[in-house]
Amino acid sequence: MFARKTASLLTGGVLVLAATVLNAGQAGAATSLPCDIYGAAGTPCVAAHSTTRALYSSYNGPLYQLKRASDGAVGNLGLLGAGGDANAATQDSFCAGSTCVINVIYDQSPRHNDLVIEPAGAAGPANSGVPADALPVTAGGHAVYGASFSGRMGYRHTSAAGVAVNGQAEGMYMVTSGTHVNNRCCFDYGNAEVSIADTGNGHMDAINFGTECWFSPCVGQGPWVQADLENGLFQSDSGPSKNSSYTGNAAPFVTALLKNNGQNFFATKDGNAQSGGLATRYAGPEPTQPGYSPMRQEGSIVLGTGGDNSNGSIGSFFEGVMTSGLPTDAADNAVQANVVSVGYGGQSPVAGGTLNPGSTISLRATTACCTTRYIRHQFDDAVTSVVGSGSSALDKNDASWIVRRGLANPSCVSFESRNYPGDFLRHYNYQLLRQPMDGSAAFRADATFCPQAGKNGQGTSFASFNYPDRFLRHYDNTVYIASNGGPDAFDATASWADDVSWAVNAPWAP
Repeated sequence: MFARKTASLLTGGVLVLAATVLNAGQAGAATSLPCDIYGAAGTPCVAAHSTTRALYSSYNGPLYQLKRASDGAVGNLGLLGAGGDANAATQDSFCAGSTCVINVIYDQSPRHNDLVIEPAGAAGPANSGVPADALPVTAGGHAVYGASFSGRMGYRHTSAAGVAVNGQAEGMYMVTSGTHVNNRCCFDYGNAEVSIADTGNGHMDAINFGTECWFSPCVGQGPWVQADLENGLFQSDSGPSKNSSYTGNAAPFVTALLKNNGQNFFATKDGNAQSGGLATRYAGPEPTQPGYSPMRQEGSIVLGTGGDNSNGSIGSFFEGVMTSGLPTDAADNAVQANVVSVGYGGQSPVAGGTLNPGSTISLRATTACCTTRYIRHQFDDAVTSVVGSGSSALDKNDASWIVRRGLANPSCVSFESRNYPGDFLRHYNYQLLRQPMDGSAAFRADATFCPQAGKNGQGTSFASFNYPDRFLRHYDNTVYIASNGGPDAFDATASWADDVSWAVNAPWAP
């Protein structure tokens, strides 16, 4: 069934990474994965894409293709074993000393509907691939990488096989994130136009997840799961939400689901991909405007952009499938239970409290005035706040960071937010901010810090990679990269050595 995708090592310019180099017993494979569940319910997958794990229990092919910047070489990233999780160590090895993008996301279904980087469309220029290392997370207890879209990034398959057309029934879900969203069009996964152009109402049937409010009024701040049916992001048949309690889902990991019988019914659901079940946000008639009943789908597959390649959106993608036929609610619920069982998380796979990559830490000030204060993010800024055993869970999460290999230099470190997967501490105009990694060389340099012995004889000081005479410093409870003397107030020499010295502690939120 999956013989097309081999796992061999070739010589020359093209490297195909071995997909089964580790013991298959480490894979943590389940006996029934999402496409097994949907298939058993009579609605087989016609597309199954993931950067993190297998979506069939028998699948043992590659998940995606990497392309390396230094020499243009490509290589496939595979699994720890059949039905298991991604073998991220092969990516780390292949991309060491360079950077990589995800060049192709393979379809695990027998339809072979692989997603390639999307070319220009009617509403947007050609896209780039996502940076392969921008979204490190864990799944099944293993380190894996999600796909982090930062705008002008997208994938497409314009001649998909088996995907619904002209009013046929289908279902789809994706695991995404509520912490990396915007209000630009359109972070979609699903059925779109073949021509990469808006060909009219009902020619799309894709999940949308973001904060774009197409039909006002919207309830809350979002992000919402919506149906992109072309020329509208629908939360109901009339457009706006009819569910006054649905204000959005800002969980770090979200299951977003859409199903449509193509004639007179569609439904949207979402849930926390780390716990609990699905909530139905709408289930009822197709939109009342002309063109949506019956639907007129074209059978292309899009990820990360709108049907016409409107590509201003940002988003995160971990896995998703599309089915032939309308899935049952029972099958949807079983798939959600399986997603939850994966244990998606931003937490580290190794013990915390050290500067080893993968460790989760909290950074405590050592200045005499401030030894109960920790670096935390607040409204995207890095500040110091008092955090203790009685602090809220939010404060503890905001003050916890995952140590990653330096994004610009593996001998240094970068700090990923514990509760905003894919967001890192980086400096901008000398101030520290929490921002999503966009893959650029500037971001990588700004988010890389090189540890040294603490300047005051305690703990550790962190030199900026691209401004090596500047160190992480707290000043007036805000965090900067500061020199010892300079034109700005935060460069003041008084207490500089104390303010740039940090205790690397066990995390408040492991």
